Amino acid sequence: MALIKTVRGFTPIIGQDTYLAETAVIIGDVIIGEGCSIWFGAILRGDVNSIRIGNGVNIQDGSVLHTLYEKSVVEIGDNVSIGHNVVLHGAKVCDGALVGMGAVVLDNAVVGEGAIVAAGSVVLGNTIIEPGSIYAGVPAKFVKTVDPTQAIEINEKIARNYRLYSSWYK
Repeated sequence: MALIKTVRGFTPIIGQDTYLAETAVIIGDVIIGEGCSIWFGAILRGDVNSIRIGNGVNIQDGSVLHTLYEKSVVEIGDNVSIGHNVVLHGAKVCDGALVGMGAVVLDNAVVGEGAIVAAGSVVLGNTIIEPGSIYAGVPAKFVKTVDPTQAIEINEKIARNYRLYSSWYK
């Protein structure tokens, strides 16, 4: 069973039909929506500030979510995919977005609706990624815009696939 730990009087709240892998760690001021999946080795550390996760979100193996004390929070919209080994530190990821494997998204950055952060990218603090755009590189820069409807469809398909995958473990 996942490690779920109360810290500073905050106990994580986990939505219905959410899969937590046995080695996932959820600490403190964390609220996870319905139909999510938190995979092996993922750490959601809401000890110094809040982490809010919408519905249908998958946080894949080895990812770390954390914040700055009294300065930043993590907000994730609905149907978002956070790839393997992502570091999401005090950032906002809007509905239908995807953060690729090994990416780092730093404090007060915003990943817009349906946007894609390419694998291995580093999104610097305070960066605003426009909806439906792709950012890549170190530091991450604008690559191109994709049709927002198409981007959301693709990203939501990935999120739906992860709901399927998690059903295999329940």
